[in-house]
Amino acid sequence: MQQETIQDSAGNIKIHTSRFHWLKIWGPGLLVMLADTDAGCLITAAQSGAQWGYTMILPQLLLIPVLYIAQEMTVRLGIVTKKGHGELIRENFGKGWAWLSAGTLAISAIGALLTEFVGVAGVGELFGISKWVTIPIATALLVGIAFCGSYRRVEKAGLLIGSAELAFIIAVVLIHPNLGDMAQGLITVPWHHSSYIYLVAANVGAVVMPWMIFYQQGAVVDKKLSTKAIPKERHDTLIGTFITQGIMIVFVIAFAATMGTTSGSKSLNSVSNLANALSPFIGSMPAKTLIGASIMGGALVAALVVALAGTWGVTEVLNWKHSLNEKFNRKNAGFYIIYTLAHVIGAVLVLANINLVNIAVAVEVMNALLLPIVLGFLLVLEAKVLPDKFRMHGLHRWVVTSLCLVVMGFGIYMVGPTLGIW
Repeated sequence: MQQETIQDSAGNIKIHTSRFHWLKIWGPGLLVMLADTDAGCLITAAQSGAQWGYTMILPQLLLIPVLYIAQEMTVRLGIVTKKGHGELIRENFGKGWAWLSAGTLAISAIGALLTEFVGVAGVGELFGISKWVTIPIATALLVGIAFCGSYRRVEKAGLLIGSAELAFIIAVVLIHPNLGDMAQGLITVPWHHSSYIYLVAANVGAVVMPWMIFYQQGAVVDKKLSTKAIPKERHDTLIGTFITQGIMIVFVIAFAATMGTTSGSKSLNSVSNLANALSPFIGSMPAKTLIGASIMGGALVAALVVALAGTWGVTEVLNWKHSLNEKFNRKNAGFYIIYTLAHVIGAVLVLANINLVNIAVAVEVMNALLLPIVLGFLLVLEAKVLPDKFRMHGLHRWVVTSLCLVVMGFGIYMVGPTLGIW
């Protein structure tokens, strides 16, 4: 048996010798990765499979190391320094840069929440339930989870909700994709088609969302993990990476095996579009149920994580109390108020039928521009604030830096197509 040192919510040191001690450590990585496959990402994966078939599997596989290396840095930064991402930026680069990162993160978080609430509304409408019912219920659930006074309870609730995404695996089993065509797609790269490159760029630019970095670093701090827990938290992040990319690949395969084999094109821009597209192949009710479960799970867990990431980022810059391990009181009221307002604002905007197209475009541009800033800070902080034994060295540093630069480049590239510049 191995020993692991963990602090409880009161700051007391506990030594765990159980063979299942890793269960006490795992969570932040799994949760942030499940949130990464939110409603928007799943729709993008479906579009990728429908338009380019199995050729979109390879890019999803290649994104696994990219996603892991960025989030792994947040693990070391959070556990070693005991500080969130926004707090480290404020202390090392000043309030100006901290406000820039926190402000854009907050706007990005609200924009992402709009997408998630639209997803929740779409799932409800699949079954004839009005958004005036589903969105208030979802908002109350998400706000209530955070008020339980324990990060671990929030984490468990998030993992339970997010696990619904795995339901879509059943759809692929029912569809019976052709393994030979899948193998051929893995070695086919239509790089000369601009629409293919655009979809690849969209996936690369979105693989590491800025709020993911703020969330996981804040989560490992709130969980009070010791440096001995770093290897297990790395495993947590790695397994989460495989799960989230696996879910994306499952969506690509499902729509490549169905929509990718039919002539003509159908719109795949909403939850109902996805269900309608699969209905002829697996039946109307199975399509609604499996699409509904996966989109609802992804939307709710992403809404939880995005709101927490934005709240942690803002309150860290303001130097306010920002822990989920304390129930609502006068000292931490700002943290809970900001978290609640994020959900309420997102819900009200969706219910008000405000034209969200321009907002969505603005948020995409904001994410693309923020990603180089956040990844740049991540690399500099890793080199600046960590003790030498916890830093990257040699080939490891070169590979990680190179991959981050590639993602940063794709993020900037996506600004042009999004705005119609090129």
